[in-house]
Amino acid sequence: MPIRTRFTTWRPLATAATAALMAGLLTPATAQAAPPATAQSAPSATARAASPATGRSAPRTSRPVYSYDRAVREAVWVDTGLDGDGDGRTDRVAVDIVRPREAARQGRKVPVIMDASPYYSCCGRGNESQKKTYDAAGNVVRMPLFYDNYFVPRGYAVIGVDLAGTNRSDGCVDVGGRSDIQSAKAVVDWLNGRATAYTTRTGTTRAEATWTDGRTGMIGKSYDGTIANGVAATGVEGLETIVPIGAISSWYDYYFAKGAPLFDSGPDGLADRVESPEARARCAAVQQRIVDGAPRTGDWTPLWTERDYVRHAARVEASVFVVHGMQDLNVRAKHFGQWWDALAKHGVDRKIWLSQAGHVDPFDFRRAAWVDTLHRWFDHELLGYDNGIDDEPMADVERAPDQWVTSSVWPPRGTATATLRPAEGALDGVGTLGLRPGTGTETFTDDPEHDETDWASRIDRPTPDKAGFTTPPLTRDLRLSGSSRVTVTATPSTTSAHLSAVLVDIGPGTIRDYAAAGEGITTLDDRTCWGASTTGDSACFKRTVAETADVDYTIVSRGWADLGNHASATGAPLTPGTPYTITLDLAATDHVVPEGHRLALIVAGTDKDLIEPPSTTPTLTLDLARTFARVPFTGGATAFARATSGTATTAPEATPLDGVREPRPAHPVP
Repeated sequence: MPIRTRFTTWRPLATAATAALMAGLLTPATAQAAPPATAQSAPSATARAASPATGRSAPRTSRPVYSYDRAVREAVWVDTGLDGDGDGRTDRVAVDIVRPREAARQGRKVPVIMDASPYYSCCGRGNESQKKTYDAAGNVVRMPLFYDNYFVPRGYAVIGVDLAGTNRSDGCVDVGGRSDIQSAKAVVDWLNGRATAYTTRTGTTRAEATWTDGRTGMIGKSYDGTIANGVAATGVEGLETIVPIGAISSWYDYYFAKGAPLFDSGPDGLADRVESPEARARCAAVQQRIVDGAPRTGDWTPLWTERDYVRHAARVEASVFVVHGMQDLNVRAKHFGQWWDALAKHGVDRKIWLSQAGHVDPFDFRRAAWVDTLHRWFDHELLGYDNGIDDEPMADVERAPDQWVTSSVWPPRGTATATLRPAEGALDGVGTLGLRPGTGTETFTDDPEHDETDWASRIDRPTPDKAGFTTPPLTRDLRLSGSSRVTVTATPSTTSAHLSAVLVDIGPGTIRDYAAAGEGITTLDDRTCWGASTTGDSACFKRTVAETADVDYTIVSRGWADLGNHASATGAPLTPGTPYTITLDLAATDHVVPEGHRLALIVAGTDKDLIEPPSTTPTLTLDLARTFARVPFTGGATAFARATSGTATTAPEATPLDGVREPRPAHPVP
């Protein structure tokens, strides 16, 4: 087994040439012709190949030398040790495997790339909603996504795990709970000789994973990436790396924000959607436990504690490559922020990509660079190749559509929190934002028919539904990196109130249109190919391009809360006329407010289609002396002071500003 190289220091990136990547892509014909005798066995972590041209060492890269169309395709059922459906027999989860045949014949053990998902039969994976297909013997013909097409010829096994209660697996879906996580953890254990698998769902013939060295990397978007987070949080041995894409880190924060419901339904609806018809018929008791454990009050319960992976970040031994859209309004960006901070606290090796898109896979917003980077990441983490990826920057951030910058660490060195304070202005509800404490009050009335786009477009106008505060036009760029918090002291007029806090960049720009149907991408009809194909599993996928919008303002970050949760994780009715203080956690982000633009803080009530309204329609009075935002800037408060000093160069617009369209109603399907 290769020696694992740990790394925490990241240095400047030498960008790989796209031509070099394309040279490594494999057509079906060349896959079939590749001589198995040229296959590489994994070298030690420090092994390098000599460059014929220079004589100097060059990074190792796994090459497509194995046949994809002759790959072994098989299924096993791994015993999870749980009996979720209560039938008196421990549940078995289906594991579909595609692995290089030549490696097994030569006695070479291969590492594993795993995508554990509930979506393989109900909903599909990827931009084209691909589902698994099978031959007459029950072996997988099409494994969704490009992972098997690309990585199997390069000496990896790729496996797709059906979570308990889905597709061909026993058990019941419990939406991120013990059964979901054990579905994948048991497979990692089997790959490392610690669990039992069978050749059929009900039979007694055992299957052994003699073809693998046990080194496993988990990958997946949304629910799939969430399972990767959860399995990593168990500390299971053999899981070397995870690549969570747009993934949940705590299920409470998927459905609520400090008591404010983000959707009009809970995890029971998701379980019902993804469960197989067979499981749905036998899992009523599990469904009821989910309903009982996740009340729509937004109270924190033991169900949410079980599904909070952040609290177990200290157990994570795997490296973590996080990918998230900063405008993801499904799995909102708070998830990657709190997970990232917890991993950093415990010294976990990590890397991050942050896009301007919504809930979108990097294969669809930065395809060539993604395949190249993921290839080198897995080569380093699973094959032990010394390929230099540990010398590259920790973070890639999309600054404008298809324009990326890097940071050696993230948040960047020198980032520090500044406390920004709102103050009254010349007009009601139109105030200023600076470092000096404000005085006085501002009042607004919750309007559940309005949202953040309504508030931001009228930032310089008095409106009854929000209080807005802006800096003067900046005299230099100001970079915000990390997670912000807004503390609000408000007096409600009714017994319930929901709050929203939004940071906005006021100024013209071109951004990905994350509010459009594609959430920042447009899917075209032509295709590009990434690996080898067979008749039943094409490596060619529809090409995508950025869908952009010209705007007068950009929402930078947002957060929400139920004011009734001011004192604890359990909400309570409010006493009208009594002031309450609560802190809203805003989503993590990385954004530069350019010179000449303004930074705004908006405090309002219901953010339509992003949170549900309260039971009453309150008017809220803000105590500005006890309301403030803690925002992480590169350079901290000093940088903010410098950027907001000097004479204003532009006057605020009196006309409404244009932004993206209003948020679409969200559906709770991660």
